[in-house]
Amino acid sequence: MSEQHNRADLGKDPQRVSGMFDQVAQNYDRTNTVLSLGNDKLWRVATTRAVAPRPGQRILDLAAGTGASSVALARSGAEVVAADFSPGMIAEGARRHGDVPGLSFVEADATALPFGDAEFDTVTISFGLRNVNDPRAALAEMRRVTKPGGRLVICEFSHPQHPLFAGVYRFYNDRVLPLVAKGVSSNAEAYDYLNESIKDWPDQRTLSTWLREAGWTDVAYRDLTFGIVALHRARAPQA
Repeated sequence: MSEQHNRADLGKDPQRVSGMFDQVAQNYDRTNTVLSLGNDKLWRVATTRAVAPRPGQRILDLAAGTGASSVALARSGAEVVAADFSPGMIAEGARRHGDVPGLSFVEADATALPFGDAEFDTVTISFGLRNVNDPRAALAEMRRVTKPGGRLVICEFSHPQHPLFAGVYRFYNDRVLPLVAKGVSSNAEAYDYLNESIKDWPDQRTLSTWLREAGWTDVAYRDLTFGIVALHRARAPQA
């Protein structure tokens, strides 16, 4: 009997989303590299540079998945907590990277983080905020656990601004990506949800507004790969 695939929808029920990521955890990083045409590695480098980790810092990497981004941060000598609400992702990350110095794995819900106030110098989240059922509550929680003057870095899918490139991108997502996902993913239906969540996600300016409403300051963003992805940055207000 074939395994029943878990597929989230835009209701983003936490249990369904978590279960879906549990099922794709083993091949998740390889599938992302194929579907992004290798750009995921470039986006990770850009995010790491924006975080600018330093020895002695305490960094929270949310929606860390299997910890690929967290390892890059921990290599700086910072203490990195890789958090994800999928136990399957956390287990796979701990299996792969559990021996990396300064890196720990924690199961956590971004809307109710299991950390005290002002624990982290920097909070970062890559390609996970749009999977949270209440992203604005998550932005407020991230601010709560960030030290005054501390930094937030968000790397997330966004919306290309140039009409021609936006059309090409829509064609790839609608026609090409589903076919490739069937060939390389253990749960192709999960990538149907990926498409839906990207289309439903707000543009760069709207997310910037959400950040300001959550109390973040010095809010800014820059587009990566023509706006397929946007890198957002902000600071927690000084005490």
